Amino acid sequence: MLGKRMGTLTVGTVLMAGSLVLGLTACGGSDSGSVKVGLITKTDSNPYFVKLRESAQAQADKDGAELIAVAGAFDGDNEGQVSAIENMIGQGVKGILITPNSSTGVLDAIKKARDAGIVVIALDTATDPEDAVDATFATDNKAAGVSQGKWVKAALGNTAPQIVMLDGTPGGTVDTFRHDGFLEGFGITNDSPEIVGRENTNGDQTKAQTAMENLLQRAPGVNALYTINEPAAAGAYQAIQSANRTGQITIGSIDGSCTGVADVKSGKIGATVMQFPAKMAEQGVQAVVKFAKDGTKPSGFNDTGSQLITDRPVPGLESKDTAWGEQNCWG
Repeated sequence: MLGKRMGTLTVGTVLMAGSLVLGLTACGGSDSGSVKVGLITKTDSNPYFVKLRESAQAQADKDGAELIAVAGAFDGDNEGQVSAIENMIGQGVKGILITPNSSTGVLDAIKKARDAGIVVIALDTATDPEDAVDATFATDNKAAGVSQGKWVKAALGNTAPQIVMLDGTPGGTVDTFRHDGFLEGFGITNDSPEIVGRENTNGDQTKAQTAMENLLQRAPGVNALYTINEPAAAGAYQAIQSANRTGQITIGSIDGSCTGVADVKSGKIGATVMQFPAKMAEQGVQAVVKFAKDGTKPSGFNDTGSQLITDRPVPGLESKDTAWGEQNCWG
């Protein structure tokens, strides 16, 4: 899953390297007159953010812009992202694209950037409030959660549900929207007795495996599983497999990576909801370049779409099979 290359540094490295940031992270568009676009992702270890960065770089190259890309040291590294924003203000970027680790923790730094005349665009993860940035290019994560919830409920049929929820990082809008969407799609609330356990995983496979191992001990009758993303689903599956419970727990997820689609195809995950990170990155870079050229600012929430992927379609819920998923996946 790890995918690092020389063109990108973690935020921790940026803070230590100081003046080395530009030389090591700026890939393409080296003309001093080119538009500088900053990109700050949550981590550089999740293939989703690797794809987002690679797509941003490709679009920057196409537009003759200069991409300065950094990443948090870990999912939840809010302090590192704040420092990265401040660093980019000093580097003269025209726009900053950010996937916030905290939907509220970066707001002061974002205000500083906007006050300095920099357009700020949230990718993948909305800020809270949403208008703290100029625009957001992202999946409608609540709608994605609704699709996951509806599918899991339909897949269970008449079986009485005992649901475990493997959430992401507390306080993140993505985590909240997906969680709430799943509940809505399934037709339950946080207080419903059908929920027999929940744990936060930061979307990390290893943490999810440990969490699921513990939950299987506390809730041995679990038969349905919500997961914040595909790494969490993969970790949960490892725990389920070790407990000899494969085929007994219906797993839903969200992401749409090629690895995740393969896991749906093999039956490890019942269904996943595909996102399109390349669209987020491409549209974000294009918006910054347009702003630099004619002053036009992007605005509002821009939904980049989602698609339910499963080889076990259910009546009344539109989906694509894994053959389609393999043709459209990322990572």
